[in-house]
Amino acid sequence: MPPLSPPSFLALPEDRALSPYTGCTRAHWEAAADSLLAAVAPYATADGALYHLPADRTSWSGRLSDGLEGYARTLLLAAFRRDEKVLERYADGLAAGTAGVWPRVRDRSQPLVEAASVALALRLTRPLLWDRLDDAVRQRAAGWLGDALTAEPWPCNWELFPVTVGGFLAEIGHEPEAARAAIDHGLDRIEQWYLGDGWYSDGPGRAFDYYNGWAMHLYPVLHARLAGDERLLDLYGGRLARHLEDYARLFGADGAPVHQGRSLTYRFATAAPLWLGALTGRTPLTPGETRRLASGALRHFLDRGAVDGRGLLTLGWHGPDASVLQGYSGPASPYWASKGFAGLLLPPDHEVWTAREEPGPTDRTDAVTSVGPPNWLLQTTASDGLVRLHNHGSEDVRYDPYYTRLAYSTVTRPSAPTDAGDANVAGDANVAGDASGDGDASGDGAPTGDGAFCDNSVIVGGDPSRTRIEPLGTGSGWVASRHTTGDGARVTSLVLAHGAVEVRAHLVAGAAPGTPVCVTGWPHGFAARSELLSLHGLLDGAGAVGDGAVGDGATLFVALARLTAEADPRPLAELVSVTVEGTYDLSVSWTSGPSARFRFSAADGRSAASSWSVAPR
Repeated sequence: MPPLSPPSFLALPEDRALSPYTGCTRAHWEAAADSLLAAVAPYATADGALYHLPADRTSWSGRLSDGLEGYARTLLLAAFRRDEKVLERYADGLAAGTAGVWPRVRDRSQPLVEAASVALALRLTRPLLWDRLDDAVRQRAAGWLGDALTAEPWPCNWELFPVTVGGFLAEIGHEPEAARAAIDHGLDRIEQWYLGDGWYSDGPGRAFDYYNGWAMHLYPVLHARLAGDERLLDLYGGRLARHLEDYARLFGADGAPVHQGRSLTYRFATAAPLWLGALTGRTPLTPGETRRLASGALRHFLDRGAVDGRGLLTLGWHGPDASVLQGYSGPASPYWASKGFAGLLLPPDHEVWTAREEPGPTDRTDAVTSVGPPNWLLQTTASDGLVRLHNHGSEDVRYDPYYTRLAYSTVTRPSAPTDAGDANVAGDANVAGDASGDGDASGDGAPTGDGAFCDNSVIVGGDPSRTRIEPLGTGSGWVASRHTTGDGARVTSLVLAHGAVEVRAHLVAGAAPGTPVCVTGWPHGFAARSELLSLHGLLDGAGAVGDGAVGDGATLFVALARLTAEADPRPLAELVSVTVEGTYDLSVSWTSGPSARFRFSAADGRSAASSWSVAPR
């Protein structure tokens, strides 16, 4: 069939009786899959082994690897769609690719990633694809995949790629001992990074992002299910179910995932763990809630230009957007979004397709939710459907600013170091950024001070960096952390949230007296209103906020912040009362909520920068 352009897809009849929130049914998912598969077909090589999608860049792995990526990731989509005619096309490509076209799977190489997609697709469609291949093709394919059993992965979610390949090879009886060894080794490795409550770090350290859903949970749970291993399914399925309690809160009412972490160009791959929970029965979500969240994510991106006029997924977020890419992002990288179609493994009469859509967490009520392992606070408001993530425990300095900012949301993106003033900055007038949220900001002015354009930051002496983040805990309506700036100053931060309002308090220690301090809030120029109001330690600015400076010893700075899409919100000062008692005690009273008291203190009685902490009183 010819590719459906995005308008044609959106013109499919909606079913607002069955799907009052999104209008989407299984037919929409099938049409989207068919359109994506048809659109990539013209870019296959004559033998079908490589898919060279058009783009103005190649990944750091090179064009040949990128072509393999195009084959493997779209094959995975074909596997979820289970279209026999399309699978025949990929059978031809498999025969050619394993005859010497594809690059070998080597240590820490991109083909190891793509081998996992090929193996998973073959395992999911074995009667339709693998079992129909000639013996010679099967032997070559198993041999090519077999290198993944011993190839060294990067110490992160990559450990699961040999697991996935091993699961398939063990099933077909190819090198069964090596396959089982690869499975056991990879599953043992990820145990080191499981921190409880359904959350993994993506490798050593504290990198928390969507890899939890589309990798760390997806591969072990699918392996356990396909292997019929109930013990493993109980273990990994139980973790998935617990993860989904938090994960479901990361989607705004418009379907947008929170804009945080790396590989964001995978877009609606965020739906994968939602479907996986329904597929295995390991989910706290109702069938109607599952479909509402998954379909909301699909529509969010297809409604906003994720697919270009050729029907291809672009390298970006909505439309093309280089700011969300990494060096490994090649022309076909966005097709890991194929994982979002895992719901098509569920038959049409499954209740996840037949139940009426139900509201998701953000639709239902305002909430402030503590997420322990990553030390996050999730703040959602039903009136405008926004989700805000307060980050006090996740970092990966290789991918700043998508890990190291104090907060992220479903409607804003982090300002990049090259952006020209798209943040609400203490002491500077508000400067508008890029209203679309894609591409480069186009502010009409520049903030004062180096780094002052960095949103959701504490900028000490012109340095906005935030490294060595130490979680200090999260509780009812609050979260706290401590971090180090590039110059060695230590910042102890506390955020309290209620409704759409935030109290942000930062104690700066270890900086010379007189060092300027700038506190920034949410970026401007998006479909929401950003406000920041200075309260303590910051001088009032003209209609905005103010700068401060470190005094003799540790100095406390306090401000109110808000990101809201309400048309006429009440003034911030009417919604909360904040008092600094003595030097470092903070008292907060919400107009329509509880009161709380916190104390910043030096644990060993000295004012050394490394000793400061904060705790409820």
